[in-house]
Amino acid sequence: MRFFERSSTFIGRLRRATRRLLVLLLATWLTTTQAGVQPQEVAPGVWFVQGESALGSGANRNYISNAGFVVTPAGVVVIDALGAPVLAEELIDAIRRVTLQPIRYVIVTHYHADHVYGLQAFQAVGARILAHPAARLYLNAELAQQRLRASREELAPWIDEKTRLVEADQWLQGEQTELDLGGQRLFIRHAGPAHTPEDLVVYHPASGSLFTGDLVFRARIPFVGQADSRAWIRALDGLLAWAPRRLLPGHGPVAEQPLQDLQLTRDYLQYLRDTMGIAARELEPFETAYARTDWSRFAKLPLFGVANRINAYNTYLLMEREATP
Repeated sequence: MRFFERSSTFIGRLRRATRRLLVLLLATWLTTTQAGVQPQEVAPGVWFVQGESALGSGANRNYISNAGFVVTPAGVVVIDALGAPVLAEELIDAIRRVTLQPIRYVIVTHYHADHVYGLQAFQAVGARILAHPAARLYLNAELAQQRLRASREELAPWIDEKTRLVEADQWLQGEQTELDLGGQRLFIRHAGPAHTPEDLVVYHPASGSLFTGDLVFRARIPFVGQADSRAWIRALDGLLAWAPRRLLPGHGPVAEQPLQDLQLTRDYLQYLRDTMGIAARELEPFETAYARTDWSRFAKLPLFGVANRINAYNTYLLMEREATP
């Protein structure tokens, strides 16, 4: 009996060791074969990196969101930190190949995991992190820790026990903050609550570039979650008041035609509200409403199969609440 117990214990240890070795081999292979974070200059001094239109996984290193940076005569301002410390480190290396200026600030558009798990790498090089104080509600909630624990399992080895949530060094008060670095101005405006309560957008007037965070999704289905879609639509309309020449979204490619390229996100949110709103007002069961709705306009977009049903369900619940006196 003891022999079998010892054998079982040994086999269990061997399996765990083999699993760890396979993870390490996969990590090494991915590091050597992937192109990594490669910024593109979209306007003088304005750079953009684009993640995949996919769910986060160990295979893509959680590189599923966008980030950007602006080079000024007095330092670099980064917008969002990507979805893993290793990605942020690659972005830092890429910035250093572009300029000798130090990284002064990282502006967090919102505290979703795919935009903030890289913050600790920027903190380590002395960047000052700026965000909206509404994010503290999420950071202080158990949900944030649950999400991090799940990410350590699902996104290993890129998210591990050393990965942590990083709070802002400065919580921006008021509706708008202006940064002036070496004569280059950046305007940071609170656009939430919309996609999240803390949504920030960043406008660089010299180039007409507007970093929208996840207010704008391009070439894929938006992630709606618990968002206030009515406020989100209002925020999208407000972005046009800047008269930007280009939008740098939180997901998808750069938009050079702002009005047209806002339309996908806006139309999708409005369609959810229209279709699910009718169902909620008429007390139609969600399953019935979802089955009869024509989704053909959006069905071929990336992540439709993953995200659309939960987006519709959350919107159905939202419309029930809005219909309640």
